[in-house]
Amino acid sequence: MTNKLSKGVFLLLIFAAQFSFAQQKRPLTHADYDGWERVASEKITKNGMWVGYQVSPQDGDGRLEILSFKKPTNRIVIPRGTGFDFTADDSYAVGKITPQQDSIRVLKLKKTKKDDMPSDSLFIYQMSNGNLIKIPKVKSFAIPSEKGSWIAINYEKEKEKKSVKSDTTATDSTKKAEKPKKTDGTKLEVRKLDGSVTYSFDRVKSYSFSSNGDFLQYVLAEEDTLDNAAIYLLNLANGESKLISEGMTTYSDMTFSPKSKYLAYLATEDSAKSKKPYHSLYLVNTSTGSMEEIASKSSSGILENGRISPDGNLKFSENENRLFFGVAPDYVDYAYQNDTTILDEERVSLDIWGWQDAEIQPMQLVRKSRDEKKTYLASMDLGSKKITQLATPELENVSLESKVERDFGLAYTDQPYRRSYSWDIQIGRDLYLVDFKTGQKTLVEENASGFPSISPEGKYVTWYDARDSSWVAYDVASKAKIKLSENLPTVFYDEIHDSPSLPGSYGSAGWIAGDAAVLIYDRFDIWRIDPKNPSAAINITQGVGRKENIVFRRQDLDREERSIDPKAMLLLTAFNEQDKDAGFYTGSIDGKAAPKQILMTAHSYSGLTKAKESDAILLNRSTYVENPDVYLGDLSFKNLNKVSNLNPQQANVNWGSVELVNYLANDGEPLQGLLYKPENFDPNKKYPMMVYFYERNSDGIHRYRAPAPSASTINIPYFVSNDYLVLVPDIKYDLGLPGPSAYNCIIPAVQSIVARGFVDADNMAIQGQSWGGYQVAYLITQTNMFKAAGAGAPVVNMTSAYGGIRWGTGMSRMFQYEQTQSRIGGTLWEKPIYYLENSPLFYMDRVKTPVLIMHNDADGSVPWYQGIEMFMSLKRLNQPAWLLQYNGEDHNLVQRKNRKDLSIRLSQFFDHYLKGAPAPLWMTEGLPAVEKGKTLKYELGN
Repeated sequence: MTNKLSKGVFLLLIFAAQFSFAQQKRPLTHADYDGWERVASEKITKNGMWVGYQVSPQDGDGRLEILSFKKPTNRIVIPRGTGFDFTADDSYAVGKITPQQDSIRVLKLKKTKKDDMPSDSLFIYQMSNGNLIKIPKVKSFAIPSEKGSWIAINYEKEKEKKSVKSDTTATDSTKKAEKPKKTDGTKLEVRKLDGSVTYSFDRVKSYSFSSNGDFLQYVLAEEDTLDNAAIYLLNLANGESKLISEGMTTYSDMTFSPKSKYLAYLATEDSAKSKKPYHSLYLVNTSTGSMEEIASKSSSGILENGRISPDGNLKFSENENRLFFGVAPDYVDYAYQNDTTILDEERVSLDIWGWQDAEIQPMQLVRKSRDEKKTYLASMDLGSKKITQLATPELENVSLESKVERDFGLAYTDQPYRRSYSWDIQIGRDLYLVDFKTGQKTLVEENASGFPSISPEGKYVTWYDARDSSWVAYDVASKAKIKLSENLPTVFYDEIHDSPSLPGSYGSAGWIAGDAAVLIYDRFDIWRIDPKNPSAAINITQGVGRKENIVFRRQDLDREERSIDPKAMLLLTAFNEQDKDAGFYTGSIDGKAAPKQILMTAHSYSGLTKAKESDAILLNRSTYVENPDVYLGDLSFKNLNKVSNLNPQQANVNWGSVELVNYLANDGEPLQGLLYKPENFDPNKKYPMMVYFYERNSDGIHRYRAPAPSASTINIPYFVSNDYLVLVPDIKYDLGLPGPSAYNCIIPAVQSIVARGFVDADNMAIQGQSWGGYQVAYLITQTNMFKAAGAGAPVVNMTSAYGGIRWGTGMSRMFQYEQTQSRIGGTLWEKPIYYLENSPLFYMDRVKTPVLIMHNDADGSVPWYQGIEMFMSLKRLNQPAWLLQYNGEDHNLVQRKNRKDLSIRLSQFFDHYLKGAPAPLWMTEGLPAVEKGKTLKYELGN
């Protein structure tokens, strides 16, 4: 009996100790943000033997991890390693090592000069033997992309040595010390990665390898005021460095052809201070080193009154027979601009808004720099040297594919419809095919909708026609338009689209080899459509997706593929719209076999990358609880091995969980949302609840949300960790009723959670940013059920916002109300009542909820005066409201110092109203302008 009692007491003590340990998990604090890590730049060698990735904290020094695929414990960690890549032969990893951030900060506090700051180093790691080399004071480096085992290292400029006094003879003291010559160039070292061969060059300004590693070009910078800039070509096979040209003012746009047959570049001999420098185009034959000028301002074939533009891009066709370059209109001499008798203070500065302008003045000003550098594409046949002007001011856009393998391309213009763009963002475009040899243009479609592309073999042009909600093709040979999806027994438009704009498509998976068929997505499944017989289209996923609510999409395993190999494995990503599970299936291109499940779990999968020469893969997997770590495996997905270990400190934090909730909107529509709970959730306890929303978020249930300072919205992990519930409901919209739609969806979601019994219904709050901020502003005019509210960049007056400008793009805001997110569906004069009834400003006298508003004075999306209108109305009504205005910040905060500040103020605000915490001084006393920059007033009152 005694032994049993003692044993029971012992077990009770163990349980109590375990319970106590569990309770010791601490909540997140604002101090946790900086050290929270993320993984990026994941890479795998072509042979699949080695993997690398970068781990970076939000603020501080990161690290680079390189490991063996088969033996992940065989790894090297390089502190502060960044910008790495594997060499083309899979033998080395190269990258930079940055200085310690703490050291940089200390030096900045000491007002250390920029030139005296520590600089980057280079590392070269040989995987086969673990040999690591570090090279200091490196400005940049490069390696060939396709083959070769070379590296080019450009060093930092050497500091000038200070003269030291010493005993000298009278004769010696009269001699003047030779001053170092001024130049922007620095030492360039080109070496084999095994160290067997090294070449060194001084005062190099720029350089690059040919992709196949046969050549390297480098440009010497001018020295002092001498015109001695020069371009050289280094043959890496024999070490011969050949002078190509010297004495020009600048050399730019050095571009190798795909197989390194040619090197093209631009150069000018005009003064660097010239307002009108004219450039010429040069071509180098790399085998002989011979150079010739092939195009200039006076060349036949270029745009009339045109010039070779340094703002265009040089590009070769894959067969190296054609070179593309940019041409711009010649410089215009304006008498007023060039009148030197006018003082700067006498010059007129104004903007004239003309009703006839294709683009309104703010948009023109935003795009001024781009328009000043606008170029028109031209093409040269490198055999005959014939130039063909492809783009013109009348047909300004000619698109080139990443690899130019055909003698024609797509051209388009929206000029006839551009004037309507301020209110109609779905304007059409006149679409043409342009012949690269002759420049001849063939009209494909007038006023076309969609974004066309050419099939791999060039037989068809395809696009989604939003006006018809269907896919179409254009047969290049017959010049006939083909309706691909019109008669198929499904729809291809976005089925849950709920704005006044035309619904988009679900996209395309690409073409089967030989242009045999194109794969088109509907909401769930994949269709194989042969343009020669569209009515015989095959649902290659056999309708399984729609039957089981699974979205199937093709997983691209080869980033360089031109078309889909019908004999290769068809790997599909899968996402269940109902329960949100995700994973992978295999399918069949011919549709004879139903999709077969490989993996389906309650996770989010992303970043799948396959080794080019093996079935080795890497990917990221996550949940709300699990970091998106790196996993290794193969295409069977049977034994995924986690090799990274992000944020081990999370184990000591009261984290939380998330669950999918289902509820009915007020109109009976079934909807879903996400409910986040603290890790130590007690269903018998009453919790304060935050409600955050922005359109639909439930598909992101397995998204890992890192603790991070807020750019605009509440950080969910922080609030959950600090014993809040957080509800994120989905919203579906009725056209013309954005405000009522939000109420229709959000309020019943809140009520459904309150009904469960663990919500403190007297202590709930809402928070949102931008469109979410608008909905917050609307809801507090309709209900007093929330004890506090946070509204970031809210539109409160649609009548004034309608005529405003989105200063970030220069666009009028009209389109947003007529066609997109604001969802009114008409002009202010067509639907004035809708604008008024959906504008919270006109109902501010109903508000009884304390509000924290953030609206920044450089907001380029929502006019800053909207936040002011809201604040001033509440101030006039004597309702508690605060407006946070971060100086020089845009729509969402960018500067980390401001994000940290907002995070603190959000938590203090909601803790005060929902938890009864003392209010901080910034809430009770404000922050007078005379105290700005002197104090933050975080201190809590009594």
